Amino acid sequence: METIDNIPISKIQRATKIVKTGAKVGVNYLKYYGDKITKTELEAKSRLDENNAEDIYDGLKNLKGSALKVAQMLSMDKNILPKAYVDKFSLSQFSVPPLSPALVLKTFTKYFGKAPNELYDSFNLSSENAASIGQVHRAELNGKKLAVKIQYPGVAESISSDLAMVKPIAIQMFNIKGKDSDQYFKEVENKLIDETNYKLELEQSQAIVEACKHIPNLKFPNYYPELSSERIISMDWMTGEHLSEFTNKDFDKAQGNKIGQTLWDFFMYQMHVLKKVHADPHPGNFLVNEVSELIVLDFGCMKTIPEDFYIPYFEMAKAENFSNPKMFEEKMFELEILKPTDSKSELTFFTEMFHALLSLFTLPFNAETFDFSDPAFFEKITELGERYSKNTELRKMNGNRGSKHFIYMNRTFFGLYNLLHDLKANDIKVNNYIKYKK
Repeated sequence: METIDNIPISKIQRATKIVKTGAKVGVNYLKYYGDKITKTELEAKSRLDENNAEDIYDGLKNLKGSALKVAQMLSMDKNILPKAYVDKFSLSQFSVPPLSPALVLKTFTKYFGKAPNELYDSFNLSSENAASIGQVHRAELNGKKLAVKIQYPGVAESISSDLAMVKPIAIQMFNIKGKDSDQYFKEVENKLIDETNYKLELEQSQAIVEACKHIPNLKFPNYYPELSSERIISMDWMTGEHLSEFTNKDFDKAQGNKIGQTLWDFFMYQMHVLKKVHADPHPGNFLVNEVSELIVLDFGCMKTIPEDFYIPYFEMAKAENFSNPKMFEEKMFELEILKPTDSKSELTFFTEMFHALLSLFTLPFNAETFDFSDPAFFEKITELGERYSKNTELRKMNGNRGSKHFIYMNRTFFGLYNLLHDLKANDIKVNNYIKYKK
């Protein structure tokens, strides 16, 4: 496998890499305009998406850090991005070029003050898997098999500058306007900073294990503070298939429902009981063992849900509130979707838009059981997304909508829904988590 001997660390080095990637994308658009002459629009657009996805991913995978993490986040939006991007960006979940053994040794020693052979009985300098912020190595101590996650050099220090380079593109893509837009970028920046603080991740991991270990069919590794630091975490080596590997093969319907119910119960327990949730539900963070138990990994990205957001968010999810215009409007203002400064046309447009989106997105909360295997549910979400992405009236308005807390809450639900769909879970008991409340 290809390995990396160095990672661009300075702002100039990283900016240069992003500019080169942008130049490749520009060339792809020139090819696209030429293809439109000799090919159908669908063929030309398909080739453009494939070329751009390839070049953007290739440019980001060696940068690591925030840039690659954003690609990972986008890969979860299967109902929004073209398939070419989803397929390519999903590689960032647990399969990117790792650091070379020499760079691993140098990085570990810098972070811990000791070489791996001074701490473990054995340590494999070749990684088992590599993701956006760190990579995992096998180790052994006193007969116990361990997984050791090492953060890439320079990742924590480059978060702010990386996002500053991405910000102008995001503003244009998502039609973000106004002075309040900074709150969204700050929310992402703060979460990424949290994800690079492995001491915080260790504390969060131990807390979530203690809080959720009683939920059936759910497994977690043990964590070892004495073998961890701000940039290194040691935990039990857990055996199983990545969730994406499991769902890519034939599996029994009962297995899919069992794993899906466990996944749903775990997330609903966090949402409604702990008010703090694992906000990174991509397949690379979950394993399935030989008895169809769900193993949960990586608690670097945890989102605390404040009461003043939680209450209106889930009140709005109730079906009866959709038929009460006054109540619906009230919650829209509480969640900052509607604003006191909105014009009459903006109030009407965004009320209708979010009524359509939320009435569909919240369907699972208004049923005793829900079928996540139903393709029609996801097709409708995709259709709505496409309709509003092409809406010229929306482009003229301020797209800066909703509380900053929507960013990671929506990401969590989109990721969860897609995982359940991949599991073909068709019999999810929506309120099953209640019986696990202590």
